[in-house]
Amino acid sequence: MHSEDFPVLPSREPSVPAAAGSDSLPGGCAGQSLRKRLKIRLEEERVEAMFRRPVVQVLRQFVRHESEVASSLVLERSLNRVQLLGRVGQDPVMRQVEGKNPVTIFSLATNEMWRSGENETYQMGDVSQKTTWHRISVFRPGLRDVAYQYVKKGSRIYVEGKVDYGEYTDKNNVRRQATTIIADNIIFLTDQMKEKP
Repeated sequence: MHSEDFPVLPSREPSVPAAAGSDSLPGGCAGQSLRKRLKIRLEEERVEAMFRRPVVQVLRQFVRHESEVASSLVLERSLNRVQLLGRVGQDPVMRQVEGKNPVTIFSLATNEMWRSGENETYQMGDVSQKTTWHRISVFRPGLRDVAYQYVKKGSRIYVEGKVDYGEYTDKNNVRRQATTIIADNIIFLTDQMKEKP
């Protein structure tokens, strides 16, 4: 028997056309190389994602916390409002601390009255009275000048503003607490022009 009597069997590895790249092969050495590179790339991405996840979670928590704080600041409202009606205890003074705007300061008295006895008939001896003194500070430029010029001792005025708690150092270098009403509106209830000398 001659060798030409037997059919030639094809090899197990298919021949690759010259135009096709070795990465496109599903089998063989080139195909195994592609699968190996894909597996390595997937592993790298998994490791990268594993390290990236905690950073992203921290950033998300930070952003969530910041947004909650911002929304609470926007949605939550508060009120610091004072309304006083009384008589001025002293003529105003204007003071200026170095590096700050001048301020007009005066005192205002408000009275509180109540009956001290159980007697329902009105008698002078049954009425008790308490006077409270308030320190008024005016910082607004236009209002500050008007208050300094027209507010006089004994004037009846209406003051609207906010309460402020602070500290100051007295002449003996002792720190003291101070409560001030920062006025943003003053209404004169007596005719200042007639009372002006």
